[in-house]
Amino acid sequence: MNKLFRALAVGTTLLAVPMAGCDKRLDIDPVNTVRANKALNTSADVESLLRAGYAIIGSVDLYGGRLQYIADLLGDPDGSDSEVFWGGTYSQPNEIYHKSIVKTNTFVAGTWTQAYQAINIANTVLANLSKVTPSKQNRVEGEAKFIRGAMYFELVRAFAKDWSNGSPTANPGVPLVLSPTDVENPDAVAGAGAKIPRNTVAQVYAQALSDLTAAESKLAGSAPGSPTATEFATTYTASGMLSRVYLQQRRYALAAVEADKVISSAAGFRLIRPISDEFASKINTNEDIFDLQVTVQSGANDLNTFYSVNGRGGDISINDSFISQYDSTDARGQLFDSNLSTKFDEVYGNIHEMRLAEMYLTRAEGNFRAGTSVGATPESDLNTVRARAFRALPSVPLYVPLTSADVNLALILTERHLELAFEGFYLHDLRRNNLPVGNLPNTSPRLVLPIPQREIDVNPSLVQNDGYL
Repeated sequence: MNKLFRALAVGTTLLAVPMAGCDKRLDIDPVNTVRANKALNTSADVESLLRAGYAIIGSVDLYGGRLQYIADLLGDPDGSDSEVFWGGTYSQPNEIYHKSIVKTNTFVAGTWTQAYQAINIANTVLANLSKVTPSKQNRVEGEAKFIRGAMYFELVRAFAKDWSNGSPTANPGVPLVLSPTDVENPDAVAGAGAKIPRNTVAQVYAQALSDLTAAESKLAGSAPGSPTATEFATTYTASGMLSRVYLQQRRYALAAVEADKVISSAAGFRLIRPISDEFASKINTNEDIFDLQVTVQSGANDLNTFYSVNGRGGDISINDSFISQYDSTDARGQLFDSNLSTKFDEVYGNIHEMRLAEMYLTRAEGNFRAGTSVGATPESDLNTVRARAFRALPSVPLYVPLTSADVNLALILTERHLELAFEGFYLHDLRRNNLPVGNLPNTSPRLVLPIPQREIDVNPSLVQNDGYL
């Protein structure tokens, strides 16, 4: 048996995908595109394509780093109260840091293109479910819908106004493409993504929620055998992503419910103690709900590239103004070395994209804002996260718990900021809480990425975001 690499077309981009095949299938005329109905013949073919979808979302343009540091750089005040500093030579991140992005920024274009590549792979998998072994269909469908739902969520919150900014039913979001793109006939129904306009923010959120809810249900019967088998989406991964979507929409009660599904599950998730061990681990841990796999042979960790002394020497450095926010006895304040974050020091370490600590903080905020106590009280969840941080130091033999009287929204948001620093939440948390970015209001068009110019050039139906001529 040999590996046959077929090219699946995505808009104007070709993606090489490994497909299982026999020697006789190599006796073919050279081609640069192959229709899915010819390339996907077996269940193994479709499952291989699905795995390629994970490779795409784990690329440097998406969860392999860019989605995280764009949220950090674009959310940073870039002034006297700056928390991070861009000191690298790349012009594209420099534009993002200074809120002066041009429409031809290649980093921004790469994020858009790769997200739609992943969406097209998911669409192609879903269109070929009938070829999947019946006992595997629910799992394959659930994973494909997780990928599509997650990508639409990331696209709409990066390339559109926040849910709370104006009217989501009127604000332009991103184009919804729900069937495979056919480059040989891009104007056909199956390839409508090539020329369609932007759907509204509300429509994109609705699609993301629909996909993630379906994924949660379809994957419910195929949970991993251990909590560290988190390289593929599970029902808990879908629940965790749903909690992110609901939180961004300010639907706090629902965010708490979804986070609670992960915390209270029988999967065995637990916080890793001390916290430094969570980030020192190269592989999945019991705290991880979803990991992007990185090895010497495959995967990418662009967070290591820009944040770590083991990368480019720390293109993104951490200012003292941020580090000083940690109490002297808080072990999270020890995750720095010479003003560089040590969270991503493992060059070939997996990226811990979704951690249990996030779920505790989401449940705490959701319950506090909604006046509910799903699973636990806000002070209980905050104490769980804080006790791990403060008990990690020999100088703090006993953590003094918070009481309900100690808890307020400012404390919850501060804990979230300190715990999840540099993991991709900064800008989005500021926007959903109506907090400014330095002198810019959270509604500033400079905090929204431009639609890549090359996409508008080939699709006149796309409307550019405000502020980009």
